Amino acid sequence: MDDPIEFTSATHFARDAAWIAGSVALAYAVGLALSWILQRLGRRSTLVHHIADLTRRPLRATLVVIAASAAVRRIVDISSSWRSWVDHALVIALIATLTWMVASLVRVAERQVISRFAGGDEGLTDADRHRRKIKTQVLTLRRIAVAIIVMLGIAAALMTFPSFSDIGKTLFASAGVLTVVAGLAAQTSLGSVFAGIQIAFSDAIRVGDVVVLEEEWGRIEEITLTYVVVHLWDERRLVLPCTYFTSTPFQNWTRNATELLGTAEMDVDFTVPFDAMRAELDRLLRANPLWDGRVGVLQVTDAVEGSVRVRMLVSASNAGQLFDLRCDVREGMVQWLQRTNPDALPRQRIEHQTDTDRALPNALAHRGRPQADSGLFSGSAKAERRGRAFDGDDEQQHNGELARVHYDG
Repeated sequence: MDDPIEFTSATHFARDAAWIAGSVALAYAVGLALSWILQRLGRRSTLVHHIADLTRRPLRATLVVIAASAAVRRIVDISSSWRSWVDHALVIALIATLTWMVASLVRVAERQVISRFAGGDEGLTDADRHRRKIKTQVLTLRRIAVAIIVMLGIAAALMTFPSFSDIGKTLFASAGVLTVVAGLAAQTSLGSVFAGIQIAFSDAIRVGDVVVLEEEWGRIEEITLTYVVVHLWDERRLVLPCTYFTSTPFQNWTRNATELLGTAEMDVDFTVPFDAMRAELDRLLRANPLWDGRVGVLQVTDAVEGSVRVRMLVSASNAGQLFDLRCDVREGMVQWLQRTNPDALPRQRIEHQTDTDRALPNALAHRGRPQADSGLFSGSAKAERRGRAFDGDDEQQHNGELARVHYDG
C-alpha cells in the first residue's frame, strides 16, 4: 500500500500544476483578446496596427510568464524543494520576454518613421533619394538599438545569479588585460560595425542606390552593421563587408542624380558616309523612348589599321535604360550599314607590290624636290646646328672662335 504522505504530496503537486496551467491558459486567452482588440483598432490607426502586428507574440509570452510566476508564488509552498529554481527560471523568462517586447516596440517605431518620412516606392527623383537616405539611417539605428536592448537583457539575466557579482569583481580587477585581448580579438568585427555606422550616416550609399563594384553593377538591397548586400543585375547577391565601402573606391550611379551618359563604339571602313551616319543616329534616338533627349553625338575617335572607330555618345534617365539604349543604337547602326552601305563594313586590305612598283614612286619623289630631313637634331648640317643650339655647343664654338681671333691679332 502506498505511503499516505507520498500520496498527499502527489495530490498537492497535481493541484498546483493544474492551477498554474489554468493561470497560463487564462493569460494566453487575455493575450488573444488584447491582440483582437488592437487589430480592430488598427483599422483606424496605423500606429495601433503596427503595435498589434509586431507585439502580438511577445505580449502573449509576457502575460503567460507573469501569470505563471504569480501562480507559483501564491499557490506553491515556499518550502518546496523546487520552488526556488522555478522562481529563478521564471524571472529569467520574464526578462527575456520583456526584452523581446521592447525590441518589438523599437521595430514599431522604425515602421512608423519609415511610413511617415521614407514611405513610397524607391524611385529616382530627389525626394526618393531623400527617402532612401532616411530609410537607411533608420534601419541602422534600429539595429543598434536592438543590439543594445539585447545586451542589457543579457546583463539583467546574469545579475539574477548570486555569483555574478563575484565574477564581475574578478573581471573588473583584470579589466586592463581583458580590454587589450578583447580589442585585438574583435578588431575586425568592431571595425565592420563602425564602418556600418559610418556608411549609414555619411550618405555614401543608401538602400536602393545603383553601384558598380568588383566589375559588377547592381542595386544596394540591404545595409547592416557588418555587411552590405548588393542585388546584381543577373539576380545574384554580392555580400561585402562594410569596411569595403570605406576603404575601396566604387561607383555610385545614383548618388546625386540618375541620368547617365554611355557610348556605343563601332569599327567601320574609311568609305563610311559620316553625315548620313549622324542622320541615322538622330533618327534612331528620336524613335527610341529610352532616350531622354539630352545627348546624342557621333564622333570619330580613331582611324588606324584600316578602319575608322566611331563612338556614339547617348544619354538616358537611369542605368538600366542606358544599357538597353546602347544595345538598340548599336543594333540599329549595324542594320543600317548592312542595308544601305555594305561597303562601309570593316574589311582588311591586302595589296601586292613588286620591287619595281615600290622603286618608281621613290625615284619620282626625289626628282626636282628637296628631300625632307630624317632627323630633327641629327642627320644633316642644319639639324646638327639645331642640336648644338640646345646643348650649348654653338655658344662654346662661338667663344672659341673669338678667342682664336684675339690670339691671332
